[in-house]
Parts: sequence; structure tokens; C-alpha cells
Amino acid sequence: MVGCFNAGVTGLAGSRLLGPVVRRRITTATYTGRRSGRTFHTPVGYRRTGDVVTIGVQMPDRKNWWRNFTGDGAPLTLELDGTDRTGHAVARRDGRRVTVTVDLG
Repeated sequence: MVGCFNAGVTGLAGSRLLGPVVRRRITTATYTGRRSGRTFHTPVGYRRTGDVVTIGVQMPDRKNWWRNFTGDGAPLTLELDGTDRTGHAVARRDGRRVTVTVDLG
């Protein structure tokens, strides 16, 4: 189910008609798994202020990707404005909410 949803969102972001609108709030995050060493790509919703990107993780107890960025954090690449931007991402949990903050500077 999640794979179908992710594929649909990725398809919308790549479309000529809706892509520009979708890409204002959704992008692809690319990271290397802390334990597996594999590279993963996942669509994420984001807000950007200058060189700081904030990703709100929906239903964090059902997802694992954000755990790669707990503690001191780790590198994360985001596709922004048609280019890949790599920054340092740190995940913070506050009760039920998880926020991943990416510093692109």
C-alpha cells in the first residue's frame, strides 16, 4: 500500500501539468541506511526557509526512515529546484510528533 502511494506521489511530482505545484511541498529524500548501508529514496512533505528544510513525519510509529537521523543526525539529499542538495539532517521526537530538520548550509 505504501509503495503504491509513494509511486503515485512521485509520478505527480514528475508530471508536466501538476509537477510544479506538487514540488513546492513534496520532494524526494535520498539517504543511506545506518545499519544496512543501502541507499533509499522516499517522497516527503517539506517546508523550506532559506537553507533550512523541515520535514514533518506523519505516523512516525509506522515508519522507520527517520530513525536514521536521531542523535547526531546524518547526511540527507533532497531534490530542490531541480537539483540535488545535500545537508545534515537531525530527527527530533516530541511526543507523537517527529520533525526532521535539514541544514543545507
